Amino acid sequence: MAEKKEVFLTAKGFTEIEEELDELKRVKRPEVINAIKEARALGDLSENAEYHSAREEQAIIEGRIQELEYMIDHAVIINEEASDKVRIGSTIVIKYVGEEDTEEYKIVGSTEADPFEDKISNESPIAKALMGKKKGDIVTVESPNGKYDIELINVK
Repeated sequence: MAEKKEVFLTAKGFTEIEEELDELKRVKRPEVINAIKEARALGDLSENAEYHSAREEQAIIEGRIQELEYMIDHAVIINEEASDKVRIGSTIVIKYVGEEDTEEYKIVGSTEADPFEDKISNESPIAKALMGKKKGDIVTVESPNGKYDIELINVK
């Protein structure tokens, strides 16, 4: 039996997933079903590009619906209240030891991770190293590129 993995989400992330699922079920699924019906009406399915394209799109939509339903069924909503220790939902400010510049990240579940928005996964090397740590702690991060030290400047 496959292990059921928890999906860590902020309340906003959970809402976004619910909205995407609703859009797929109410709008996209009926659209692709109609496209398949129209393509079937054109005749010979073996050489019907519209039919094959619609079937491929249907498979993608159905796969995404299953994925979103799994996320909702296994969601653990992150409590984003303030804490002095790093946890999922924390916003952290770090500095690489020996450097002056600081960086700020929000630690989220892997589903919501987006490096372009400074959201890092709780499964990333930095987040793993910082979990449970407090402001002022210096930790060693083990990454695929080697080890390095960071200082936790702030936890929000």
